[in-house]
Amino acid sequence: MDKVTSLALCSREPPPGSRGEPGFDGRVVLYPSNRNLRDYLSWRQADCHVNNLYNTSFWTLIQKGGLTTIQAEERLKGTLAADKNEILFSDFDINYNNEPMLLRKGTTLIWEKRDEAVTKMVKLPNEEEQKEVTVTRSRKRVCPHHCDIIGDQFWEEHPDILERDDC
Repeated sequence: MDKVTSLALCSREPPPGSRGEPGFDGRVVLYPSNRNLRDYLSWRQADCHVNNLYNTSFWTLIQKGGLTTIQAEERLKGTLAADKNEILFSDFDINYNNEPMLLRKGTTLIWEKRDEAVTKMVKLPNEEEQKEVTVTRSRKRVCPHHCDIIGDQFWEEHPDILERDDC
């Protein structure tokens, strides 16, 4: 955040995110326990789902149903998730559960160790010519996941994300 802030303060250009390009809202929050963190992340994923179901229904009503934005908003006012699923399925033959996980669950970014194989030309001791050698090394990379993080399976598959909770 320091780099973005100082860039925005020192530049004659408009600050990043103010020219209509996509922005990113990043935060650093310390939670007192792993349970609090998992609850927060679960809430964020559930919120992603609610927002996407609404947006999918809204834009389908407009693009495929021919409604105006005001009509679509009025049609969705007061509806629950089951109602939106029913509108999508009954009116447009769209099963929301078949929509891509990226849309329904969002993106979770985590650091993962990955092995990388690199080929190098190396001159070995007591040899005059270089030889091609493959070296494998582990590196941490940020990897996107489009999956459910509310249940236990994700956390069991990635136990290194959370430190041991002594509390």
